[in-house]
Amino acid sequence: MAVQPEGTPCWADAMFSDVEGAKRFYGEVLGWTFGDASSEYGNYTQAFVDDKAVAAVVPPMPGAEGQSQWCLYLASPDAAATAAKIRENGGQVLMEPMKVGDFGTMCLASEPSGAVFGVWQGDVHEGFEAVGVPGAYAWAEVFTREPAKADAFFAAVFPYAQKQMDGGDMDYRIYGLGDQPVLGRMQMGDEFPPEVPSYVNVYFTVPNCDEAVAKATELGGIVRFGPMDSPFGRFAALSDPQGASFTVIDVTTTKGEMPTSTDV
Repeated sequence: MAVQPEGTPCWADAMFSDVEGAKRFYGEVLGWTFGDASSEYGNYTQAFVDDKAVAAVVPPMPGAEGQSQWCLYLASPDAAATAAKIRENGGQVLMEPMKVGDFGTMCLASEPSGAVFGVWQGDVHEGFEAVGVPGAYAWAEVFTREPAKADAFFAAVFPYAQKQMDGGDMDYRIYGLGDQPVLGRMQMGDEFPPEVPSYVNVYFTVPNCDEAVAKATELGGIVRFGPMDSPFGRFAALSDPQGASFTVIDVTTTKGEMPTSTDV
């Protein structure tokens, strides 16, 4: 697999105080199997679909316990240079670029409105080994109340072209690399309680959205939105039993016309 172009979503992981519980939940909802915990790297445990790495779960570092949440990593050829651009454009570097053995170099950051994301400079581990198949990463969106700040930031840090979705009362923008859309940006409206901060929402592909929702709720997950049909697939927003939010989407079940968009 070639190293991903700069700005491509290339990996996702989440911290869970109950890693075994997370493995049971995602194993049943998304069909994941899990590798051995890597004690050398804080018991980092990779998830697999058909023996291809699709994500990872990890216990929190001592003193860093908090709300479980998914973190999306964006590819960078030089994590230190990306960290400098993040600072220059109003973002915060939450964890300085750190080499992870021969796997690669990681960095954690937030954009100006507070959504947290990761930067990954791949070495031996280049990121997702499967995308868009059941159980694997499908898409992601930056949810923010300050869309202008997020748009300016991401365009300055990564080589994104931007398109604004036409029509409707939804403020939705697509960040792309060349002709390839790679990330969405959604303005948070009044439907989000004021205490919910900006965040990055990760989508995982499922063969059947309704079955995935039923399984998730049976295992203690909460439905936040949906299931709903769209031109992109049938999807539902969920929170797992430990509070990490994510979305499941069946991309084979589509309804309606694809929306148009305008270059900005």
